[in-house]
Amino acid sequence: MYQYCLFDLDGTLTDPREGITKCVQYALHHYGIEETDLTKLEAFIGPPLADSFMQFYGFPEQKAWEACTVYRERFIPIGAYENKVFEGVPEMLQQMKEKGIQIAIASSKPEVSVRKILEHFDLMRYFDVVVGSAPDGSHGTKEEIVERALSELGVQALPDEDRYSQCVMVGDRKFDICGAKKHGVTAVGVSFGFADEGELEQAGADYIVDSIEEMTDFLIRP
Repeated sequence: MYQYCLFDLDGTLTDPREGITKCVQYALHHYGIEETDLTKLEAFIGPPLADSFMQFYGFPEQKAWEACTVYRERFIPIGAYENKVFEGVPEMLQQMKEKGIQIAIASSKPEVSVRKILEHFDLMRYFDVVVGSAPDGSHGTKEEIVERALSELGVQALPDEDRYSQCVMVGDRKFDICGAKKHGVTAVGVSFGFADEGELEQAGADYIVDSIEEMTDFLIRP
């Protein structure tokens, strides 16, 4: 059984689809871009926000960071709560705590937003460590986030072989898998999030789970 577990948030423990896509739509509207197909904006779920504005809409870096500020005008008061916890997540976290597993959130979201979401859904009590990006969204690559979470959990001090056998990162996108692999921890992908077909396999996931029930069995097995 793993002693340490890092979770991504969006698409792994919660479904943020409505909030994120509507906030991206709001930001694009600010720049005169009318995007009516919210499913197209699901690509923004997972990677750092500024990177997505640059990749998908060709924003220069400075404009992308400005767009993040506009996005948060709606996200902070409204979008953060247009979110749903996947069924079975609180029960899974409770079982993990009862087994003595130390649990962290490692999210590219601004940490202040992560904490508000966890508090809103009464999930904060399950987590020993919560790590997100800086308030402005910087320092938010998954590799940086995972490194900080591992450090706060004390996992960085473990020998490499113990780190892999005792610590797991669970996420729904390639960024989560790559962050785990970079730091030598077991990488578990979830197929019910927002990854494209084959994305998790290509990123090198050690395991893939298809439901919260399967995730629970995997994480608390002896």
